[in-house]
Amino acid sequence: MKNYNNFYNSNSTHLNRRNGQGPEEKHDEDHEEFSYPFQSEVEKRATLAGFLNEDIGTGDITSNLLIPEDATSKGTIVCKNTGNNIIVSGLSEAKIIFDICGCEATLLVEDGSKIAKGMDVLAVEGSSRSILKGERTALNLLMRMSGISTHTNHFIEKLGELSKTVRISSTRKTVPGLRYFDKKAVVIGGGISHRVRLDQLILIKDNHIAVVGSVKKAIEKAKSVYGDKRKIECEVNDFGGIVEAIKSGADIVMLDNFKPEDVKDSLDKIRKLGLRDKIIIEVSGGINLDNIYDYAIAKPDVISIGSLTHSVQAIDFSLEIPV
Repeated sequence: MKNYNNFYNSNSTHLNRRNGQGPEEKHDEDHEEFSYPFQSEVEKRATLAGFLNEDIGTGDITSNLLIPEDATSKGTIVCKNTGNNIIVSGLSEAKIIFDICGCEATLLVEDGSKIAKGMDVLAVEGSSRSILKGERTALNLLMRMSGISTHTNHFIEKLGELSKTVRISSTRKTVPGLRYFDKKAVVIGGGISHRVRLDQLILIKDNHIAVVGSVKKAIEKAKSVYGDKRKIECEVNDFGGIVEAIKSGADIVMLDNFKPEDVKDSLDKIRKLGLRDKIIIEVSGGINLDNIYDYAIAKPDVISIGSLTHSVQAIDFSLEIPV
């Protein structure tokens, strides 16, 4: 199966419209793998240790005061949320956090599983002090990532059969320091990550065009320097910009703040011009659960949604240690 999460990378051939092929269908049993080229497992563990240090400071004075050093406990993390179709993510990170604290954690379900209120998702045992030391950091990340995965999946469910060809993507509207975890959560929820950093893709936006002078000049400059070493995406705000970007050699065109009917009209026109198979079409701006289907029926390749990560509603979890 093709991995859509790298199709914005320079070495990717996924969703390659230039060879006349459209996006391959994604079937329900397929599972995207998250590829993040800028953080190894060692670096991720160090990042999580940093999150712990931020919370612990010089030590948990309450637990150290009240709990004997040799006390041990067992606990479980339980879903407290009443929402429907909750997609859990962040369990593997929670396990690492407890491991850093010297505890043994066991996943009771896998990241990406659908869960409901009252379900146990992780078991942990070890030093009572150590469990409580890692509790808040593990829960915070689990709650945020599960919220992102769940919200992403709600968009995909809205698309129905269209989700096999129209992909839901995140943006760079993430909390500083959390981009890896935010984008991983989107992928676990069934979306794709888009570019991760500014050095990964040439994305020409309105302010770039304002300075350079035109879409054509901006794309030609990018191609003269990078050739095929970086994919080129260009943001446009009208049909003329779409045609100019395609004819200038863009790989991806982002239709920014188009109305649903304008997306459909634009795609119909570029099909008649014989240009549709030469370009990846991304739609972005003002898209929500109420209008997502109206955009998707025009069959763009990608719909990118900032709210997946910038307006997160956390899923409620708690750590329960029996008396």
